[in-house]
Amino acid sequence: MSTIGSIFQSADWKAEKHVPVIECPETVKADEVFEVKVSVGKEIAHPNTTEHHISWIQLFFKADGDKFAYQVGNFEFAAHGQSTEGPNTGPVHTNHSVTASIKLKKSGTLYAASFCNIHGFWESSKAVSVA
Repeated sequence: MSTIGSIFQSADWKAEKHVPVIECPETVKADEVFEVKVSVGKEIAHPNTTEHHISWIQLFFKADGDKFAYQVGNFEFAAHGQSTEGPNTGPVHTNHSVTASIKLKKSGTLYAASFCNIHGFWESSKAVSVA
């Protein structure tokens, strides 16, 4: 039986422009707000055109020992230069980068997923310890 997880791709973000990059401290204080930045194309720029773009990024957190993950945020990028005058002529492009402010009670793992309209689903993760 095939699962949704089987369609997600992963790689080293330094060599693959589609992998979401999670940037945040490796250790945080319990119940203290900190920022998590998730972007696509950090090392190798990803196109942001009407024809080839990142449609969304999702961020999840799974505490150590818990069975389920919690959704932190769902971020959609809706403007890719499209207009009635044609592709890439529109006045606005959204950039595939987001910052979320969160706080944790327990150590665990952040998971990021992204979707490229041509190359599909991509994922990455980063452990965060709570001191």
